[in-house]
Amino acid sequence: MKKDLTTGDVSKSLLAFAGPMILGNLLQQCYNIADTFIVGRFLGADALAAVGAAYTLMTFLTSILIGLCMGSSSLFSLYFGRKDRQEMKNSISASFLFISLAAVLMNVLLFLFIDEILRLLSVPETICGMMRSYVWIIFFGIFPVFLYNFFAFVLRSVGNSALPLWFLGIASAMNIILDYLFVVSFRWGIEGAAIATVAAQIFAGAGIGLYVWIKERELMPGRVNVSWKKGTMKEVVRFSLAASVQQSVMNFGILMIQGLVNSFGTVVMAAFAAAVKVDSFAYMPAQEYGNAFSIFISQNHGAGEKERIRKGTANAVKVSAIFCVLVSVAVFLLAPYLMMIFISPEETEVIRIGVGYLRVEGSFYVGIGILFLLYGFYRGIGKPEMSVVLTVISLGTRVLLAYVLAPIPAIGVWGIWWAIPIGWFLADVTGFLVMSRYKGG
Repeated sequence: MKKDLTTGDVSKSLLAFAGPMILGNLLQQCYNIADTFIVGRFLGADALAAVGAAYTLMTFLTSILIGLCMGSSSLFSLYFGRKDRQEMKNSISASFLFISLAAVLMNVLLFLFIDEILRLLSVPETICGMMRSYVWIIFFGIFPVFLYNFFAFVLRSVGNSALPLWFLGIASAMNIILDYLFVVSFRWGIEGAAIATVAAQIFAGAGIGLYVWIKERELMPGRVNVSWKKGTMKEVVRFSLAASVQQSVMNFGILMIQGLVNSFGTVVMAAFAAAVKVDSFAYMPAQEYGNAFSIFISQNHGAGEKERIRKGTANAVKVSAIFCVLVSVAVFLLAPYLMMIFISPEETEVIRIGVGYLRVEGSFYVGIGILFLLYGFYRGIGKPEMSVVLTVISLGTRVLLAYVLAPIPAIGVWGIWWAIPIGWFLADVTGFLVMSRYKGG
């Protein structure tokens, strides 16, 4: 079902569109949370540390593809808002070619340089073999992840945020069932968790691709659209690369932080692995709300609805801020119990370190909630490069401060934790200053 976001009540339209996207991403988190829960409970802290480090790596790698798909979808939404279906199909055709080639190239390079990647991450010898076995299998899920996200963003660009949710929901349930079956019943170890995740990703990617191809033929390009004109390809590459750079720079910074965390040993690694899962789950709705906001802005920018953009922006900031404050309070108060979802109660040191992380970063979720809206705003008005600038400010500050403060004995890992919200707020201030000059053109 398509939805035109250029008409109707601003608040209701945005919330109704964002709802399935938020729920869908919550389900997507279940892929890795299922791995973390079952691995942490049944295979121990070393296995949890390996899966946690792999999660950070895979988040970075898939963010490149997700960013490419997300950037292209801004272009699709813009043409949908203009009611230019021909150019929309041209851009869908060009972006599928461009991003699928990028996915294949990435997959080949990952298998060729897997050992070099692990060395770059400073993975401790005690878990290096375990992590290698896990990521070798996980890498087979790269192309299915591209397929799911490409077709999900095509549907979202025309206002259909519900359909991707169905495929993700089934895939998430499949992942959890297979995780338990392969790890606990079959005793396949960490490799079983990886196989379960890849199987679910293949279902989601192939399933949604076939559905769109069969049931949503009006969105699929015909022969006339497979021309890949220079102007169309140039716009696709511009939008896709800017969003991908923004996403990958953000996650590359997190990957660098992971390398710093790894230098503190497996106890800190395990704490970070569990805490990051809580963290990602907590602010993920704000992230998806920002993505929905981006599509709202794209459609209205394409339709020339300047006043609607202003109203939508003011409303989105209010909704995101209220949500993030409520989540911050909940995470601060419940941090020990949230850690024990993934860590056995007797692992007191792991829990203590993880609680420290959650109470520092979790107190400032409003900073990243607003930053997600700023990313969405600039993609939506056709200035995706500004999102890259904000990401560099946020991540540059985070990485620089973390590497300066963490080696100081009196500060240690607390320097890593505090660097994160400081980076968010510096980027927020920059984003609002530039936004104040926006005239709607």
